[in-house]
Amino acid sequence: MEPLNHLESFVQSAEGGSFSAAARRLGLTPAAVSKNVARLEARLGVRLFQRSTRRLTLTEAGERFLAQVGGALATLQEAVAGLAQDDGQPSGTLKVSMGQAFGREHVLPFMGDFLARYPGIVPDWHFDNQQVDLIGEGFDAAIGGGIALSPGVVARELARIHVVAVAAPAYLAGRALPVHPAELAGFDVLLRRSSPTGRLRPWTLRHASGDETMVDLPQRPRAIFNDPEAIAQAALLGLGVAMLPMPFVERGLRSGALVRLLPEWHQDSGAVWIYYPSKKLLPPKTRVFVDFVLARFREARFAQRMQVD
Repeated sequence: MEPLNHLESFVQSAEGGSFSAAARRLGLTPAAVSKNVARLEARLGVRLFQRSTRRLTLTEAGERFLAQVGGALATLQEAVAGLAQDDGQPSGTLKVSMGQAFGREHVLPFMGDFLARYPGIVPDWHFDNQQVDLIGEGFDAAIGGGIALSPGVVARELARIHVVAVAAPAYLAGRALPVHPAELAGFDVLLRRSSPTGRLRPWTLRHASGDETMVDLPQRPRAIFNDPEAIAQAALLGLGVAMLPMPFVERGLRSGALVRLLPEWHQDSGAVWIYYPSKKLLPPKTRVFVDFVLARFREARFAQRMQVD
């Protein structure tokens, strides 16, 4: 087995993108880190990095080796550092990324039960609507959608998410309800601007029979937001009709604060997943968190609640 310091130097250099970054994390000099990596390469008989004066890039062999040893090294480091409690309970800092509104509404409520069961774990939860580099940024897990399944990342589906048309009862008072998506153009509409592209997101709806149609949206919408939570709040305030994913409107629909329009029509926006590194020796803190989330979402029938068919 390779010396632990050689493997640490390799993993930290890969995650930090340079020997200097790895040296700062490990408390070594860049020369010492470079020497450790060179010795590892000599022992393995392969080049793990492409080196230049400006950057450090993993070779194909280096990427495979990182995926294989990264998780095992993290587990060994926890054992060496004595992070496991005397009673064998999982422990350590648990770094998780999740969407802001989704995390507050659907994940944060069970933190108390999770901590009661695993008091040795310290949640370090990042509420951010931006996608993260799970391995490169050192996250133990992430909850959301659209994260690239790069080598070394596993995804477990929590639910398929449907998008529906909604409005507040006060806004709908005195108005005839639409019977076809084309009629939505005659209402005040609350549109969403995509943060990555800056474009307005179109409204496409699928009927229960399978037919699809795109709504011809008005030239002058009532308002435009780049945040679905803000759109949901605007709809609750009676400002107009919105097309929103079920996680943002389910509570309002249950309470009657929102009304679903066109009940036979919806849009499929993909799935929400829990992501975590693919490691043969997954740290106990990550393993119990993933299992806990899957169990809670299953018990709450989250997948069924997010679909309207």
